[in-house]
Amino acid sequence: MTASDTALTLARVAAQAAADKLAKDILLVDVSDRLAITDVFVIVTGANERQVGAIVDGVEEELLRNGTKPARREGHRENRWVLLDFIDLVVHVMHSEERALYALEKLWRDCPRVELTVPTELAPPAETTPTTS
Repeated sequence: MTASDTALTLARVAAQAAADKLAKDILLVDVSDRLAITDVFVIVTGANERQVGAIVDGVEEELLRNGTKPARREGHRENRWVLLDFIDLVVHVMHSEERALYALEKLWRDCPRVELTVPTELAPPAETTPTTS
């Protein structure tokens, strides 16, 4: 079984919303073969508690615009690891220290990754070679 098209679309919307708030290390994982309760994890990192909160708010707002409301929101008081449960999609917004400590990408390493295309303005700058005249 693979993740539903709806879950994949929502995951990409959530990832883009997180990227818009300057989230780092964005990872989408198809966990549908391992878990019966959800299809996709979106795992992102914020540099500090304020940024984690901003990322969470941005993801929630964007998914609400797309007609999806979270069933649960956990960890928002501390803003160290916030979990947004959209049933078919679970978004983990983690402080960089929690991301390193819990290493969810290692825990779910046997699950397929979902490709995410990053818009040009969010992609790292390409290396340029100086021209000589």
